[in-house]
Formats: sequence, structure tokens, C-alpha cells
Amino acid sequence: MVNIGRYLDSLEKEVMKYRVPVVDLIGVQSRDSYRVLIATILSSRTKDEVTAEASTRLFNRAPDIDSLAKMPTAEIGDLIFPVGFYNTKAVHLQQTARMLKDIYRGEIPDSIEELVNLPGVGRKTANLVLAVAFDKPAICVDTHVHRIMNIWGYVKTKSPLETEMALRKKLPKKYWKKVNRVLVAFGQGKCKPVAPHCDDCILESDCAKINVIPRKI
Repeated sequence: MVNIGRYLDSLEKEVMKYRVPVVDLIGVQSRDSYRVLIATILSSRTKDEVTAEASTRLFNRAPDIDSLAKMPTAEIGDLIFPVGFYNTKAVHLQQTARMLKDIYRGEIPDSIEELVNLPGVGRKTANLVLAVAFDKPAICVDTHVHRIMNIWGYVKTKSPLETEMALRKKLPKKYWKKVNRVLVAFGQGKCKPVAPHCDDCILESDCAKINVIPRKI
């Protein structure tokens, strides 16, 4: 049986030694909902270091919603290159900025129902914005969260959306906001998708290791 509280509390201390995911870092530095939203959109399918550099370049030229809405998509694309799908994201960023101006009076909405209406914003992005920018209980499930929760056997699901729904029913609410921050860092640094470092993991003796092939040592 998975003692999810002990797992997450132990890992929270462990991942303090790891690099902080870029969106969480931005949230700690500013709590600026605009920056958190834009950085989260940029981070999809993109390495953290690339997201951090692209976000810095973009925010230097577009520090607020108004300036981003006025910026040509080609310029946005040049600034955020080489994030994944940068041309598509450039279009989404400009459209999102215009929607925020026209519909939300320049404010970032703080509900998942409104956030997912913005171009380029899915449930993962919306939940992360709610948790990081607005400090609201939300479960952001990316590939790391989905994968690790299934490795532990805490859930048995086939997609991140199924995992989110299962966690909403099962995971104690006090862990909702921390689960993404902890497991993304853990998944990047230790419990990797290929050849995870099970031999050097603090949960090695407890983990079910479902469908896991550890690295060879």
C-alpha cells in the first residue's frame, strides 16, 4: 500500500537539492500571474533551461499583456525560439493577450473553466497557473506526475487526464499544489523515463516499480 503522504513529504526534502522547475521559480520570484501563464505555455514540450531563456527574452520586450497583444507574431516567434512549436505558440500568445484585454480587462482569470478557453491553455497549464500564481488547490498532471503515480501503483490510469481525475478523488487536498512541483523535479532528476536511478532513490525499498527498467550499474 502506498503511503502517499510519506512519499511526497520525503521527496519534497529530497528535491530541494535539485533544480527548481522554471514555472515554480517564476512563481516564487514574483507571483505575477501574467508571467506564470506565459512561461507555462512556453514550457510545454520544452526543456526548463530553454523556457527560462525564452521567457526572459520575451518579458524584456513584452513585460505586460498590452505590449504582448501589440507585438507581431513573427517577433514573438523570434523571441521565444527554440521552444517547442514556437510558431504555434507565438500565435497562441498573441491571441491569448488580446482575449485577456478584450474579455478579461487585462486580468488573468483564476478559474480552470476560464483559463482553458484561452488559446494554447489546456488543463495542465490551467491547473499550474491556479496553483503557482493564485495559490489555489489544483492538481497539475504532466507526464512525470502521470508516470510516477502509476509506477508507485497509487493510480492505474492511461492518460494524464485520467490521472488528474483519479487524484482529485484520492489524493489528500493538502498535497494538491505540491504534487507537480515535487514530482516534476523528481522525474527530471532521479525517476527518469529511461533508466531511472532506482539504486540511488530514497524510495527504492518501498516503490512498486511497476513497468520500470532501472539503469544498469
